Amino acid sequence: MSERDSATPRHDPDSRLGDLFENLPDPTQQIPTVDNSAPAPGSRRAAREAAAGEGTATPVGGTARTPAEPSPVPVRGSADDAVTADAAPSPTPVRASADAAETPTRALPQAVPAAGTGRTSEAAETPEPVIGGGLDDLFAPHDDHVPAAPKKKRRKGCLIALIIVLAVLGGIAAGGAWAWNTYGDKISDAMGWGESKDWEPGLANGEALVTIKQGDTGGPVSTALYEAGVTKTEDVFYDYIVEENLAVTFYPGVYRLQKKMTAEAALAALKDDANKMANAVSVSEGGTIVSSLPGMAETLGLPLADFEAAVQDPSAYGVDAPSLEGWLFPAVYEFDPGVTAPQVIQRMVDRTRESLDAAGVPAADAERILTIASIIQREGRLDDFAKVSRVIQNRLDIDMKLQMDSTAQYGYGSLHEGVVSSSKEALEDDNEWNTYVRTGLPATPIASPSDAAIKAAMQPADGPWLYFVTINLATGETQFSETMAEHEQGIEKWREWCRANPDGGC
Repeated sequence: MSERDSATPRHDPDSRLGDLFENLPDPTQQIPTVDNSAPAPGSRRAAREAAAGEGTATPVGGTARTPAEPSPVPVRGSADDAVTADAAPSPTPVRASADAAETPTRALPQAVPAAGTGRTSEAAETPEPVIGGGLDDLFAPHDDHVPAAPKKKRRKGCLIALIIVLAVLGGIAAGGAWAWNTYGDKISDAMGWGESKDWEPGLANGEALVTIKQGDTGGPVSTALYEAGVTKTEDVFYDYIVEENLAVTFYPGVYRLQKKMTAEAALAALKDDANKMANAVSVSEGGTIVSSLPGMAETLGLPLADFEAAVQDPSAYGVDAPSLEGWLFPAVYEFDPGVTAPQVIQRMVDRTRESLDAAGVPAADAERILTIASIIQREGRLDDFAKVSRVIQNRLDIDMKLQMDSTAQYGYGSLHEGVVSSSKEALEDDNEWNTYVRTGLPATPIASPSDAAIKAAMQPADGPWLYFVTINLATGETQFSETMAEHEQGIEKWREWCRANPDGGC
């Protein structure tokens, strides 16, 4: 029997759990690795060897070994190839107390008998060789150990490289953002991304009345469909006609369509005579007598002269005004066959009175309110009606000329010029509608105002504004100003827009 077997008592399977610890082998000293190199002066190793020279240490449960007696030294290699100078293996040591061992050693796992067998495992019978020395040798400084040089330069180089990479990526991201913000719509159109400009099939619902005038082509019809809520975007109908290379003739009249129709379905509906309303006529918002009468005559099949005669005497319809301008309410009307021109005009005048009554306009003030409302209708967009009304009222309160282009154009007969700019001739022509020349309101209304314009004339917004100018004709964005200096800045913005959009209607 080996020394290990004789030192380790057999384990009784029926004994108490505490016997497991009572029958542990006596602790023995771990065999450290011998370092033959000279210790560094003042190190722990030098102090330990000096102390060992004065006496010997007796390990717990073992025999004393003098310093002259060499300790078994394992050969560095694999676990199977490790051999020592002593033939017999040493018992597995346990951690010694501080009083019993002067030389600290690395503690190895203690062999524990396998349960129920009374024998230790095979790994416990053969101790693992100690590689690299004890803890002191691991942590104690050595003269021959030179610390690695700090890698500051490498870290600095990595940081610079990282900064360069981030800068490049940032530049790419910024360039991509600029390109998308500038050309995103065009890119989306080319790639087929983004929201479709046309409605999806199957969404058509409700009713929408679309008026086509004499001589209308694809562009005006496309706009009319969009404004009536038929198509999703203003250009989709026209683009469809161009892309499909279709030759279409549009006939004047009022057509009953549906909202949210595809461009293809809208075109098919306009070609269907069943959708054309019989004896239906319309007056557009901001339209005039001169622009409206020809369409009425053509649609109803009556001579234009009949309508021109019907509007000559306002008193025939109970209107106390020098003209029926502004009294033909903008809407779509449907008449029975055999209707006469005076009946048509009376129907429109009656509709205007309904709007005046709804807005709370006194009968004696009807002409003045219609005149202000007609200017509002021609000068501003719907969202700005109340502000335009305030500018008109503020100027009237201080006897300041209104200086509205729409009034000068009406008096000169050049309504086609637009609402932002007018010709020099129109601005200087001395007529009773030109508010650049005369103070106060023009002689009569200058157009047919809508319900919204009449309401704004009665209820102007609160504000100190005396000037306004449309600075973006595409969106209708308008700047309202209190001083001339602010107004001149707005005019410059309008000029900049016109320079950038030479075909924008300036």
